Amino acid sequence: MGVIGTSSGEIYSSRIFRHLQFLLDELALRLEEFDVFAVAAGPGSFTGLRVGLAAVKGWAEVYGKPIAAVSALEAVATQSRSRAATVVSVMDARRKEFYWAIYGHEPASAGTRLVLKNHELVGTREDFVRAISSCAAASDLAIVTPSPAMVREALAQSENNGGNDGGVPPRISVDRVPPILAPEIGYLGWLQAQQGQLADALTLDANYIRRSDAELHWKGSAGS
Repeated sequence: MGVIGTSSGEIYSSRIFRHLQFLLDELALRLEEFDVFAVAAGPGSFTGLRVGLAAVKGWAEVYGKPIAAVSALEAVATQSRSRAATVVSVMDARRKEFYWAIYGHEPASAGTRLVLKNHELVGTREDFVRAISSCAAASDLAIVTPSPAMVREALAQSENNGGNDGGVPPRISVDRVPPILAPEIGYLGWLQAQQGQLADALTLDANYIRRSDAELHWKGSAGS
């Protein structure tokens, strides 16, 4: 397995293919040798998702290979080591908002597995606190996120407000995971392939959860 993680001011679309070629050379692999292409289908940056999905669609079409569309929130949740009954996966959605999803541990052949309890969501920090408050009241809960400082700040702000966001959650763990999700996306893609849960270049679509800034601005100006 090989992973490249970078922090650069260079735009994603201009470096992805150069980095990919470097990784393939290091591993002595060619794109046509892959059986399945796994890709993060969202939520996340609109531009980043479009670039990644467009690239994978092109490879799938050229090489005749299927695609595993993986949730970025599930890739975050999979890294949790908590034994809590409920695991909440959280990502920074910008605009002072969070993406989040609530998972539960269910029995599986090899221990337990995480199963999505509801839809993946996006909302304000207050929306997030209200959502996890209701979950925490029913079972023990752990939060897993690449941005723990932001989550702790939201919880602390709710507590300082006297629980006006729907009830201050009990003391719960907020565990940090790496922001580089490629290994988990590859693993989850492999699991989907074993279960036959695959797409192709025509059926693959992004899970943006919310509308883009361009669409929001266009709707606003159209209604004014």
